[in-house]
Amino acid sequence: MQGRKRRRGRAPPRVVVSVQSMASTHSGRVKNEEEFVDVLEELMRSGDLGHACRTFSPSPYDGGPPCSAADLPKAVLESQYLRYVVQEIATEKGSSLEEVRQEASVILEEMSLRLQMGFIRLMAYVLSKLKQAIQESPVILLPNHRSYLDFLVISYVMFTYDIPGPVIVAGIGLSKMRVVGEIVSRSGAVFIRRTIGSDKLYWAVLSEYVQTIVKKGFAPLEFFVEGQRSRTLKSLMPKFGIMRMVLEPFFKGEVYDIKLVPVSLSYDRVLEESLLAHELLGIPKPKESTKGLLKAVKVLREDYGSMHVNFGRPMSVRQLCQGKINRGQYNLLPRDLPRKPSGEALACVSWLAHLMVRVQEEGALISPWSLMACVLLQAPVLREDGLPWHQLAEKTLWLRKLVLDFGGHLIWPGKVPDQDVMSSSAALHHSLVRLQAGRVYLAQEGEADREDPGRPKEYVIKAAVPMLMLSSYRNQCLHVFVRPALLAVAIHVTKSERRDELFGFFCFLRKVFGNEFISIPGESCQDFEEACVLLRKCGAVHTTEQEVTVSDAGLEVLIFLQDLLQPFIDSYQVMFGHLCEDGVRVISEKQFLPSVRNLATQLILSGELNTYEALSSDMQKNVFAALRRLETLTKLNGSALNEYRVNKAAVGQISDILCGKIPPQILQTTPGAKL
Repeated sequence: MQGRKRRRGRAPPRVVVSVQSMASTHSGRVKNEEEFVDVLEELMRSGDLGHACRTFSPSPYDGGPPCSAADLPKAVLESQYLRYVVQEIATEKGSSLEEVRQEASVILEEMSLRLQMGFIRLMAYVLSKLKQAIQESPVILLPNHRSYLDFLVISYVMFTYDIPGPVIVAGIGLSKMRVVGEIVSRSGAVFIRRTIGSDKLYWAVLSEYVQTIVKKGFAPLEFFVEGQRSRTLKSLMPKFGIMRMVLEPFFKGEVYDIKLVPVSLSYDRVLEESLLAHELLGIPKPKESTKGLLKAVKVLREDYGSMHVNFGRPMSVRQLCQGKINRGQYNLLPRDLPRKPSGEALACVSWLAHLMVRVQEEGALISPWSLMACVLLQAPVLREDGLPWHQLAEKTLWLRKLVLDFGGHLIWPGKVPDQDVMSSSAALHHSLVRLQAGRVYLAQEGEADREDPGRPKEYVIKAAVPMLMLSSYRNQCLHVFVRPALLAVAIHVTKSERRDELFGFFCFLRKVFGNEFISIPGESCQDFEEACVLLRKCGAVHTTEQEVTVSDAGLEVLIFLQDLLQPFIDSYQVMFGHLCEDGVRVISEKQFLPSVRNLATQLILSGELNTYEALSSDMQKNVFAALRRLETLTKLNGSALNEYRVNKAAVGQISDILCGKIPPQILQTTPGAKL
């Protein structure tokens, strides 16, 4: 966001890069554009051809032997580990060694790297700080995933700073796009299947391929620790498969160290914003195809503001894992033999994956629009009556101060009047809001009559699309508020000032919403203390060793934080209520999603539910996953439909605790206690 009023025509694209430590801190900052480097500036100055044909001389990893992309499949097939797995599978299936080996070759061909600099030069991109890390040890790039543009942008940065382009782990769906799939592949992508399941050979080939790249230091490896693109623009629960593969060479002592580089990608406006909202409402996304991409070229004529790429300092796995894993256990068996990972190793992988997501959040840059979205979502009748512009502006500036108090990082142009910054942000998102006669209204595609009994679902979907888009932009700053917000809800529901009771309810909320808001396992005490510190810092509460009391001046902050989480609480309560209905005893996730969406639609039409977020398939899946984790849904053995038995008493108890019907004294304050 450039802080000036935008023309409705196409604005020059901007991709700006920053390097920082991303260390946890409670001192917020307003970041000026001068702190970033616009990597598209050179391209515009020298021209596309001049930039693409410039000399490219990256510095390789010093510890690895010379290796080309063509050498990788051969090294994988000849590895002792894969030979052992091939022998094992041949024996199990009664097949010949050559047949299984040929099957492994086909898998390798499917995922193999076909990196060509001619394609990298078309769309590359990164920073000089990584050069030294890449020369010292294998480097793993861990960006968050918010748009299809993410991994190509990283490659372009690497190219800009003369750093070896990464090998990118991508979903195999992209490879099905005839032209684009080929370009992405030759830009450094390795395509893998979305689900591996119990395919032993595929797992063995993939893990050996990934580990060969790491051990040989062929190039930085890049993958999305969340496993998929976030359709809600907030962090997802991390996946552990690729992370475990990457870390295993260090656990086994095959490399001295590995450097993890968290990368935070922040968008002023996301290219796929409308598509994501429709996907959340259960409308299937268009099949990925080159023809579909060409049809969508008109979307690129829109102004999308700036994209900020924030690289964290390389983090040493050797230092991070000190005291968390005993690597001596890997000396008891030959390293080439397959082995089941120990509980200690899995816990270490989980901890590191969650840590990377949290560090990505801390490095994220918050735009003015994200704050404005928070305010707009708390306006009761935005579509019909609108919100006065002066109220939106005043509340946004109040919220800016709160973000800085809480340690968030804002992109807010310092030399531009605040009113111009906010009006520019609103103009950028003209597809979402419109300004008319000094008021801000929610935009809506087409018209649907709420009172038409024949089209209620159509009305709800059309009304929900802009609300879910607005919620996604709110989610970009949610990580700054979530811990103090959980404490604010605990204060409101329990009506208690006792620190132990508030901590118990805080832990309860942390568990129930564990799939919505990412926390590092085992750090509930630290999260609670952080919440107390932040609320005390902004003057909302006073704290002692035994009590947390609300200050007279703190009500505005606490009410805002409670309202921020209210859509999540209301949506979860709708789904808990559905599972407690008389006819529901056994249910699958496939049955749960449409049935709960129909219930939420009816409640919205009747006026009993004020949030459209209950319609989001991501939130519905998060509720289902949370109840499985809390063991209130128990999987039925041998069920072909993947069904679960509902413990209605347990679900009902969670619902009653959440709304305050059950007093906080019933909750155990031990962080690991089950509900």
